[in-house]
Amino acid sequence: MTSTNLNRHEAAQRAQLISDVHYTIDLDLSGDGEPSTTTFATNTTIGFTSQAGSTFVDLRAPEVHSVILDGQDITDAAVPLVDSVFDATSGIQLQGLSEGQHELIIRADGAYSTTGEGLHRFTDPADGEVYMYTQFETADAKRVFACFDQPDIKATYDVSVTTPDGWSVVTNNVVAQEHGVEENKTVHTSTVDYLLSTYLIAFCVGPWHVVRDEWTGTVTSHPETSAEATAAARERGQLTTEGEMTVPLALYCRKSLAEYLDADELFEVTKQGFDYYAEHFGVGYPFYKYDQIFCPEYNMGAMENAGCVTIRDEYIFRSAASHYQYERRADTILHELAHMWFGDLVTMQWWDDLWLNESFATWSAAMSQAGATKYTTAWVTFANKEKAWAYGQDQLSSTHPVFSDASDIVTVDANFDGITYAKGASVLKQLAAYVGLEAFFSGIRAHFAAHAWDNATFDDLLQALEKSSGRDLSAWADQWLKTTGINTLAPKFEIAEDGTYSSFSVSQSGAQPGAGETRTHRAAVGVYSLNQDSGKLERTARAELDIAGELTDVTELIGAQSGDLVLVNDDDLTYAFIEMDQESLRTATENIDKIADPMPRSLIWSAAWQMTRNAQMKARDFVALVARGAASETEMAVLEQLLLQSRAAVSNYADEQWARTEGWRELRGALLNGVTSSTGQAQLAFARAFAGSKHSEHSADVLRVLLGEADAVSTAGPLQGKAAQEMAPGLEIDQDLRWTFIIALSGAQDATGESAEDVEKRIAAELERDSSSTGSMLAVQARAALPDAEIKARVWEDITVRGPELSNLKLRHSMAGFAHVGQGHLLDEFGPKYVTVAPELWEALSPEMALRTLEGTYPSWDHRDSTDQAIAELIEAPATPAGLRRTLREGRDRVARAKAAREFDRS
Repeated sequence: MTSTNLNRHEAAQRAQLISDVHYTIDLDLSGDGEPSTTTFATNTTIGFTSQAGSTFVDLRAPEVHSVILDGQDITDAAVPLVDSVFDATSGIQLQGLSEGQHELIIRADGAYSTTGEGLHRFTDPADGEVYMYTQFETADAKRVFACFDQPDIKATYDVSVTTPDGWSVVTNNVVAQEHGVEENKTVHTSTVDYLLSTYLIAFCVGPWHVVRDEWTGTVTSHPETSAEATAAARERGQLTTEGEMTVPLALYCRKSLAEYLDADELFEVTKQGFDYYAEHFGVGYPFYKYDQIFCPEYNMGAMENAGCVTIRDEYIFRSAASHYQYERRADTILHELAHMWFGDLVTMQWWDDLWLNESFATWSAAMSQAGATKYTTAWVTFANKEKAWAYGQDQLSSTHPVFSDASDIVTVDANFDGITYAKGASVLKQLAAYVGLEAFFSGIRAHFAAHAWDNATFDDLLQALEKSSGRDLSAWADQWLKTTGINTLAPKFEIAEDGTYSSFSVSQSGAQPGAGETRTHRAAVGVYSLNQDSGKLERTARAELDIAGELTDVTELIGAQSGDLVLVNDDDLTYAFIEMDQESLRTATENIDKIADPMPRSLIWSAAWQMTRNAQMKARDFVALVARGAASETEMAVLEQLLLQSRAAVSNYADEQWARTEGWRELRGALLNGVTSSTGQAQLAFARAFAGSKHSEHSADVLRVLLGEADAVSTAGPLQGKAAQEMAPGLEIDQDLRWTFIIALSGAQDATGESAEDVEKRIAAELERDSSSTGSMLAVQARAALPDAEIKARVWEDITVRGPELSNLKLRHSMAGFAHVGQGHLLDEFGPKYVTVAPELWEALSPEMALRTLEGTYPSWDHRDSTDQAIAELIEAPATPAGLRRTLREGRDRVARAKAAREFDRS
């Protein structure tokens, strides 16, 4: 039995044995005011019904004090020990259970976390206040209380949390407080009387700042949703017979961020999501209230704990934020809200349907953003951002089908990737286009009604969609969910003498990497022409059809007037690379700024970037394209992505000599031109991208002027003699942007000629201005970014030797500074060292931290054959764990892609 890495077979066996589970959880966090405290008391009483047999309870704890089963002390038999210490590998043993009801009481000490797993504890340097929150997905509830930690053993809960006076506890239901039980202590209690998987329970503890509101709306009635599906909400008074519903809302953050909490904006987006889902999901919001807690040092974007969503507190913007940042935050809010139905009300049976859980929420977030909020071009952002993530992941040798292997928890953890989220959501968008949007929503509503408060599989959903659409989806599911790789769609046409298409078809290449299958695509083909009057590229013809096999005729376009540009995935309905004919490519690249519609413009940007990655477009040509068209890009999310890609093009995919002598200079010039000529959100995006480049003496001088360290640029260059206000009129240099410039100047110390002492004085002075946790972490990054061999060695040791002692956020910023842009030449010694330490770190760190550390320190800067061969040998070594093998393989793939692109760029 493998409690710490539960596999599918053992989970299925346990689910057949165990049912009717209720947990009574008692946590004592009252001693947490002492920083030296590393553990907390956790006592769990589990009531359950069992068939006759043996099983185990999951618990990861430094110490187990006692295990009482049905009044009998079974501690010695139930608790496996190694060197007198509890060995959590096989869990708490329950041998020879009789058929019937049982009561199990486990007293233990849990461990506080600094890695964002289990119960994470954080001390705010701004005011010394302590905050805690839990993160249990995939299977870390066992780090806080004893449980059957798998999604298909749903349970009810009574919880009790003891804290110092003045603290609050936020959990899945409303909380009652009882003061005066002991001096300076408060007991907080709550009951979760609905069935919920263990990974969806949450505890957020501390002196939180809170703002409250409520949503009132009408749940639209649909024939697919039965009365039973909303009965629970009606019983607790939230839903009237007329369908009107009221849900209490709350926002929580730490006190030091309270002044920055833009509650009105956050509540507005949340309520718009409630409106959209109430209209389209047909089932009332299933829980008592909806709290969103903004948590420090958070690993991910957010987590869908039922009624108690935890969100990274970087989403509370203490400085000017870009449109893209606001859009991404809204996307996260709507993603987690969608999970309340798909994930929490109806939960996957096992983790092989993780893709469906996350893909549906990602799809729903884009749908609701575009349909109910001011972020109406969310699908444009999706085409440029999520699709890029998916395409990149799908080209790695570790690519996997959307419906992927989930044999055990370690495998599941590795699959929180671009396939699971972004390709899966792309596939669902394709499915919605294939069956029709109304039929898709109808099937979703039927799925919710049929499986409310239970577990379900993708097959259950597919049956509902087949019924609502009348289409047999089995072949579609096999094509899209059980294969890997990306098809390429290309137009094939002939033009008659009168300028019309005499023939038109779409060719489809086999998906790569993989077995080379073709798929059925619901796609649109758009024809665009230059309007001589407006000067714009405008769509003049469109055909939507099913594309199947190697060649599909597009009869609707035969006889249509030919255009200057053909897009074979117009409106981005399907998941595929697009190939443009030479005339279309020329038109697109020369007139990117003349395409008025943001979606086709985004698709062309995306196609150009994929061509660059695939060594089909020179990196220098992509940079030139960005320099020509970025300043006129109206979609801020697309603009920020383009600027990131242009820096990656020079850093990763361009010939190194060209990058060093011309590339960075050309890119900095284009970015600085954007700073000087743009306003508002675009100016901020250009300023951040300029700071993130590799700097020369002149560009570093520009940064110093923008920081206020000099009155005007003194070094020779295009802005010599210019003051900050002349260079960037209207640009607000707020605290976060100041840190961005300071990190850039630290990384450019070799170009500026400043001493390390001068750099440190700048960082220390900024910490005096900004004593927040954000400031302290950005200072870590600034110090690690110094281009000094001794500093790099010290940071490497921090990461690889003292890594288990670092918080997850400090690790993140240390790695960012270590691998600062343009410093690969300082890191040659660490490629061979990585090969040595990788297996050790994989064993020493938790799975989450091991993945983050080994991905963040992979020697992508080292293109030597000797390093590549050493990593290849480690991949093939029989003792290398599968999770580590995947991480190494992906890093090696990315290096090979960069080397091929560089070779192409210099050709």
